[in-house]
Amino acid sequence: MINRLLVANRTEIASRVFRTCRRLGIETVAIHSDADAGLPYVAEADTAVRLPGNTPGETYLRADLVIEAAKKAGADAIHPGYGFLSENADFAQAVVDAGLTWVGPDASSITSMGSKIGAKELMKSAGVPILEAPESPTEADLPLLVKASAGGGGRGMRIVRALADLEGEIGKAREEAASAFGDGTVFVEPYVERGRHVEVQVVGDGAGDVLVLGERDCSIQRRHQKVVEEAPAPALPQATREALHEAARAAASAIDYRGAGTVEFLYDEDADRFFFLEMNTRLQVEHPVTELVHGVDLVEMQLAVAEGRGLDARSGSAVEEVARQPSRDPGRAPQGHAIEVRLYAEDPAADYQPQSGVLTTFEVPDEPGVRVDGGFVSGSEVSTFYDAMLAKVMVHAPTREQACRQLAGVLRRTRIHGLVTNRDQLVAILTDPDFVAGRVSTAFLSGWSSSERQRTGVETTDAPLAAAIAIAETHRLARTVQARIPVAFRNVPSQPQRTEFEGELSAEWWGGRDGYSAEGVVVRVSTSSTDGVGVTIERDGVATTYACRVTGLPGRETVDVDAPSGYRRLVRVPRFLDPSEQVASGSLLAPMPGSVVKVLVEQGQQVAAGDPVLVLEAMKMQHTVSAPTDGVVSRLEVAPGTQVAAGEVMAVVEENTGG
Repeated sequence: MINRLLVANRTEIASRVFRTCRRLGIETVAIHSDADAGLPYVAEADTAVRLPGNTPGETYLRADLVIEAAKKAGADAIHPGYGFLSENADFAQAVVDAGLTWVGPDASSITSMGSKIGAKELMKSAGVPILEAPESPTEADLPLLVKASAGGGGRGMRIVRALADLEGEIGKAREEAASAFGDGTVFVEPYVERGRHVEVQVVGDGAGDVLVLGERDCSIQRRHQKVVEEAPAPALPQATREALHEAARAAASAIDYRGAGTVEFLYDEDADRFFFLEMNTRLQVEHPVTELVHGVDLVEMQLAVAEGRGLDARSGSAVEEVARQPSRDPGRAPQGHAIEVRLYAEDPAADYQPQSGVLTTFEVPDEPGVRVDGGFVSGSEVSTFYDAMLAKVMVHAPTREQACRQLAGVLRRTRIHGLVTNRDQLVAILTDPDFVAGRVSTAFLSGWSSSERQRTGVETTDAPLAAAIAIAETHRLARTVQARIPVAFRNVPSQPQRTEFEGELSAEWWGGRDGYSAEGVVVRVSTSSTDGVGVTIERDGVATTYACRVTGLPGRETVDVDAPSGYRRLVRVPRFLDPSEQVASGSLLAPMPGSVVKVLVEQGQQVAAGDPVLVLEAMKMQHTVSAPTDGVVSRLEVAPGTQVAAGEVMAVVEENTGG
């Protein structure tokens, strides 16, 4: 029996495991880096152990420190979560050798599936269809996909559309894989342009008995990272669904799999055929949608198997008994439909680059059918050292259409201030006619940054006016003298007040004895200690209320505007600019906080527009910063290993003026 469990992970997955442990009466231990000390999951555990340092290499990837923390805290078991050491066979064996219970598959199973190259050979011998590229590809074999053998999450993955690019892309993939996983091994396979990513959830007892708990569709991806996941997979022929389940069962049985795992397939919808991609020997990020439609607790099942109680030990095992039946049995159909979205701190205007900073407000509506697995709350700090996912937001509804509509509504009403997120894109996906109809593929998001279908949040018509009035009202409430004099009052007004915001947005308004006014609208204002300033604007008989929270110094305020149609963040432009804050033309600014891993030029070197100047690593991804124009590198402010803040000048390229 497991009495005290350490979760060798962080944020939402640690919280998720702790929830099940609390219900089962198992004591919990959290580990945390210095950067994570204030996050909610640390306080949720019964005991917490600090791992000194910030980077994954200093903390969560140190197997010796994790095992030492377990012993120090009196834990008798370790759950790896996902990512970090979760699929590290040496760590799994070290946990067992230390006399602790490992909540996961045997180290031999992790090894078998840890190499995508070796796994494909094993699956081929087990009769599971695989993708193979010729040893010497030709133009006819394009496009090709370069993939890291040891990793996932899109890291170390490159699409090749020209044979001349193949060698260079392999080199880049090796570098990224070595940085992310410590293993630069890559392989090449055919790239199915409009395939679907369908994966099957399995749970094995290690003795050959494998349960299949349906499938998930994870086709909506950006840069090979999943954005939206759902169960069951939509518009899948029943015969194909059954074949997928049996292929997954064969894959897990081939290695006597123990615990929860996922077998991932690439489904070619046009040809109605599928191919083995990889097996994740751990719990998946998207496991909740399977739990919702099948009524199971996969963490509880993991614990039961780890304790040697098998697959029938869980209370209420009817679902397991149904799953044990042949795939063709209609009795094993999932109940309803579940959709999950990954809410990230990232900037759509900057090609979805990860963001860091303080999440000043984070409030998701608590409604029936809604589940939130989150790692952050209002006031949490999102650091530069780890993945930028804030939470997984899910809805379970009777039908797929209702799940789409309900989840889009929940996201619209969610309040997120302080950081830019991908929330608007998630709403756009969930309301897109093709997605609602189940017409999905891994190419779904191609070109979405410029798609006319994508919503951009609150309409600009009245949001700036609401923000301007909220700023004025906030300052009125903060007065200590002349509190009864109306804001911006003039005996003989000659022109309206004008408030300008970044993005060339502005608002004109008047202040008087009867409150605020603007041309063509009726304005009403209310205040709340929790919601800030409420500005209701009535235009043509239709009234809309904007909830506005004002922060920042006078003259440079930031206003978070929430409305029924979405959210907009407006930053006021000061009337007078501080010369000391201006940067030289041609300055290369850090797009986000991070660490410089490569400097590709020297001071005084001639560069052309678009030439790579340096490589910045942030939140486990590498970003190339390029020259903005033809010119000379006149200043170089960084070197490999330099930590930079967002907006910091890293180099300056002086434009060639030639004559």
